[in-house]
Amino acid sequence: MSSAPLAWELCRSFLAVLREGNLSRAALALQLTQPTIGRHIGELEKTLGVSLFTRSPQGLKPTAEALQLKSHAEAMAASAEALVRTASGGSDEARGTVRVTVPELVGTELMPPILSIARHTASRAA
Repeated sequence: MSSAPLAWELCRSFLAVLREGNLSRAALALQLTQPTIGRHIGELEKTLGVSLFTRSPQGLKPTAEALQLKSHAEAMAASAEALVRTASGGSDEARGTVRVTVPELVGTELMPPILSIARHTASRAA
């Protein structure tokens, strides 16, 4: 086992190969190249000092060690997603542009009072 720090990108590639079953589909899922995913798996195996996959006619088969590590890598993925959500200002906050398409009569007669009430309600909630 190497004393090098574990890079998240290696674990991300590892999870993609577990999910997809081969390097090509994992590369497509992550928008990387197949050789890059292969290098990531090789580097992760070197860093951890274990073999993670064996080749089979159906693709890559995870080893027992890979299956033991899966839940830890999934926890890392969940933490990374939570970090991004937190940094982006919270996942509970709704924001952005809303476009509504309605017939002209509804747009001129019904929507203005509805939108006025919605705007008033939203400003009170903030």
